[in-house]
Amino acid sequence: MESKHELIIPQDNFPFKMFLFEGKDGNYKRASHWHRSIEIFLVLDGFIQFHVNAEDICLKPYDFQIVNSNEVHAVDAPVPNETLVLQIPPETFQGYFEQRPYLTFAKQNETENQQLRDLMIAIYQEYEAKTYAYELQVMGQFRLLQYLLLTKFKEQEFAPEVISRKKHLDKLSEITEYMQRHYAEELSLEKVADRFGFSPTYLSRIFRKYADISYLTYLMDLRVEYAVLELLRTDHEVGDIAVVHGFSDSRAFAKAFAKRYGCLPSVYRKKYGKKVLLDR
Repeated sequence: MESKHELIIPQDNFPFKMFLFEGKDGNYKRASHWHRSIEIFLVLDGFIQFHVNAEDICLKPYDFQIVNSNEVHAVDAPVPNETLVLQIPPETFQGYFEQRPYLTFAKQNETENQQLRDLMIAIYQEYEAKTYAYELQVMGQFRLLQYLLLTKFKEQEFAPEVISRKKHLDKLSEITEYMQRHYAEELSLEKVADRFGFSPTYLSRIFRKYADISYLTYLMDLRVEYAVLELLRTDHEVGDIAVVHGFSDSRAFAKAFAKRYGCLPSVYRKKYGKKVLLDR
């Protein structure tokens, strides 16, 4: 979720975001999700596991992955890593859509891939150095990166069903943003469907068909993602954490947690939470 990102370049100064991946400390899983922004993950150290377009990908140092607008993806960071993430709102490509509602980019040959890596690293380094008039240099590098994406990485054709999927995920984005704001409340399928003028059957169907996930699984993953942060960063009772983050009791939390992490919350805290607590 956006609030968890460790921001490097603030959005109000530039037409994009660049930040260090929030899973940089390892022991982190980001469940299936999607967004309108184009997103590029570039691993500098360690590795992360990606699931996108029904494909599992391991990104090692200097590998990168382009996630296009409304592509459902999940990320697993089992070990500490340094990963740059660049988010580009589609509006920054206004005027280049050529009668199509979406732009789609894909990795190319090694020469062009290296150019993209170099530009991302240059943007990061310029911002970190903050030399005189660095803002102009950062924007210059970003415009070069946009040009590279449009001229070398843009896919010319994609199937009508892909466009249909993206349009439905646009609709679902409004719903999932609402769920992120109210995840700890009672959020039955019926209640959310009524809130957006859908039947429960229709909402359930579009979640499964276009997001490759059930409504309930998405909601449980959302609650677990927030709960695990409190689990690691505080010494609050597991039962209290469960209730605060929308679970009926500790048993329901344990079941959802084990499905995601393969162990009980107490075991996970004992293994990974000690250092966090000592650092408080």
